[in-house]
Amino acid sequence: MTEKKKPKKKSLKDSQLIVRMTASDRDSFVSLCDALDTSAAREIRRFIRDFLQQHDSEPTGHDT
Repeated sequence: MTEKKKPKKKSLKDSQLIVRMTASDRDSFVSLCDALDTSAAREIRRFIRDFLQQHDSEPTGHDT
């Protein structure tokens, strides 16, 4: 009997950041992300990684 192994995730996302913004900004951002075939969460994570890198702080995980 063969057991199937689940693929390992690159990093575990176990934390949230809540951001308050206007509904129109949120809707515009999500719509643009959809049009660019990406997700809002992915773009926020990319922004945070880039920001940390610019300020010489090392991000702990990586998600594309």
